[in-house]
Amino acid sequence: MKQPRANAPPHARLDWAYFLDVDGTLINIADTPDAVVVDQTLLKLIADLHRATNGALALVSGRMISDLQNRTGLTQLPMAGLHGLERRDSAGRLWIHAATPAAKSAIKAALEPVVAAHPGLLLEDKGLTLALHYRQAPALAAYVHRLMGQLVQLQGPGLELQRGKCVVEIKPAGVDKGAAVAEYLVEFPFKGRRPVFIGDDQNDEQGFAAVNQQDGVSIKVGRGPSCARYRLPNVAAVHHWLGNALKEKL
Repeated sequence: MKQPRANAPPHARLDWAYFLDVDGTLINIADTPDAVVVDQTLLKLIADLHRATNGALALVSGRMISDLQNRTGLTQLPMAGLHGLERRDSAGRLWIHAATPAAKSAIKAALEPVVAAHPGLLLEDKGLTLALHYRQAPALAAYVHRLMGQLVQLQGPGLELQRGKCVVEIKPAGVDKGAAVAEYLVEFPFKGRRPVFIGDDQNDEQGFAAVNQQDGVSIKVGRGPSCARYRLPNVAAVHHWLGNALKEKL
């Protein structure tokens, strides 16, 4: 995996299609998923850009769609949640990729006593996935990664690990943010536009790769190796860059 180029992305345009990660990209990462702050300035920016692009903007997140909607109030916005396992298209239709309930229940039962024994760990049940957070117990990182890998192996084919910033998630295999972007790009109003994907961590690499295949604009937020072609330093820079698109005169 290559280090992103240091140069800034090209000037944002209103005839492009925008796919935006949320945590670490549009909002700063907090100690727990519930502690994030979504301010009204950001909500206005997203709503204005969605309207100005004629609807060609979608949030593509590890959060559930219901969580994204509750925090933003943007009920008409296309959203892909749980790294693409659930996806709401521009017409409001919901598409779901689910694991077997038995596998999820077995893994959750195995993790509950672990979380009880280590108060710094947080188990998040997202419905279609299970995420084990260790941001408040960083010394347990290796243990968490090893444990989650063992649990996936015990359940056999059909599940995979999704690693993020201080979190490891177990999810159905074969679906990711890149797949969600590809599905949007064959639908109105995204079809035929140059795609943009902005993200900040390993879970966004498939999104970067998907837009790179379409000669799109892939933007890594912050430091670290990536296949993204461009870089922005932080969340504030993402807001500024997106805001410039609203100044574009087509």
